[in-house]
Amino acid sequence: MQKTRVPPLPLTGGCQCGRVRYRMKAHPVVFYLCHCTECQRHTSSAFGESLRFRREDMDVDPGLKCVSRMSDSGKERQGWFCPGCGVRIWHGTDGSPEINIKAGTLDDTSWLVPAGHIWCRSRQPFMTIAEDELAYEAQPTDGYEALKQRWREMTSTP
Repeated sequence: MQKTRVPPLPLTGGCQCGRVRYRMKAHPVVFYLCHCTECQRHTSSAFGESLRFRREDMDVDPGLKCVSRMSDSGKERQGWFCPGCGVRIWHGTDGSPEINIKAGTLDDTSWLVPAGHIWCRSRQPFMTIAEDELAYEAQPTDGYEALKQRWREMTSTP
């Protein structure tokens, strides 16, 4: 298992045009890669990078645009975008205490190492996942607990 060190707080980031900035006041709960087809469409890439935080730990500039849709699991999902450049800053399920920051929007991404992978059944065939990495065919059924535990071990955070 590869170790990583979370940079000093706050973690900062923003959209492409600079209109929206955010600050994370606490350590992330977990970082993982999602290989679902929605993340592939959103990123125009092979996966999405999700850096999970408690919603209360995020301080974001006002003015984000919210778009809601139903997920494959039947839950309403909300995505929050910059109204200027359209970059997705974060997404989550309505009422959930945790949200997923799109990790590519961080100012410094050099320290990111994923704790695992989800929705691997739709991953691109060229993506290789090592045998010792946590990998789920779909959504984790344990509430992300194994991924969170691996993240705590990787970062040595409580």
